[in-house]
Amino acid sequence: MKIVLKDVVKEFDTFRAVRGVSLEIGSGQLVALLGPSGSGKTTILRTVAGLEFPDQGAIYFGDEDATDIPVRERGVGFVFQHYALFPHMTVGENIAFGMKVSKKARSKQEIHARVNDLLRLVKLEGLNNRFPSQISGGQRQRVALARALAVDPKVLLLDEPFGALDANVRHDLRRWLREIHDELGITTLFVTHDQEEALDLADRVVILDQGTIVQEGTPEEVCRKPASAFVMKFLGDTNRITATAKSGMVDIPGARLSASGLADGPVEVLARPGDLSWSFDGEGIPVSVLRVIDRPEGRRFLVRTDAGETLELDVPIDIRASSGDRGFVQVLRGNVYPR
Repeated sequence: MKIVLKDVVKEFDTFRAVRGVSLEIGSGQLVALLGPSGSGKTTILRTVAGLEFPDQGAIYFGDEDATDIPVRERGVGFVFQHYALFPHMTVGENIAFGMKVSKKARSKQEIHARVNDLLRLVKLEGLNNRFPSQISGGQRQRVALARALAVDPKVLLLDEPFGALDANVRHDLRRWLREIHDELGITTLFVTHDQEEALDLADRVVILDQGTIVQEGTPEEVCRKPASAFVMKFLGDTNRITATAKSGMVDIPGARLSASGLADGPVEVLARPGDLSWSFDGEGIPVSVLRVIDRPEGRRFLVRTDAGETLELDVPIDIRASSGDRGFVQVLRGNVYPR
């Protein structure tokens, strides 16, 4: 089921949450809405669900104008951050609930068989008689997804589905959700503020800021070709080096970068920690080591330039330094934006 949003605007009493958003989600795609708090991503999800109605614009499910269709008639499955399971119902009863209240008549045998199929799908066989309080947070989220899938939705919507879980459980459930999506092929739209989650899971990522789309594309496109300084900074750790553009180029110690299309004048060079390299002597930006940060996956230097700018860079684990050591930072890759 393809979803199309055309010039959607949603206003509340004191502010405009969504400002003319147009977006197309292809049938069977898994698309992430990514952005900081207040960027409009949850409001967009709720308008697609029918929990909110746009003040302007239209929403289409396939060729059907779904803008004013009530939520119960849209054929969507919704998974919330905090599960929203009924505590007085067993796991099996929670999954069966939507089928029992649906307009589509099902026999007890059909519902029982469907519940068992979904329990196998979400890898919770044997837990149908337990109550939500008797299973883990990760298992409760699996139940919430099974309940959403029970009504055979045309569209699956997830609002920060793993936000209430610890890091290890989130990581496992991300892989599992992608497997479920690939198996079922349901058009899926999910909201997250977690950049890693969006990039790991999605076919396409839609980045929002202040109610507007600032960039959309594949994970590779938004990571490798950020459209603005905001996108670059939002997607991960970013170093900022002030510089000056002249004749389409930026010269900084040890590097010369293209500033094609930018007017001569002040600019900022943005670079990831992995886009910088270290040497104890040679060319580059002179720096002093402030701190060495060791992590399971590697080592990072926190350094300060002679101009007073703080930089972070990833180094091989066999490179050792101490606070106060002098060295040079080379810019291997960087994006240049007007300042």
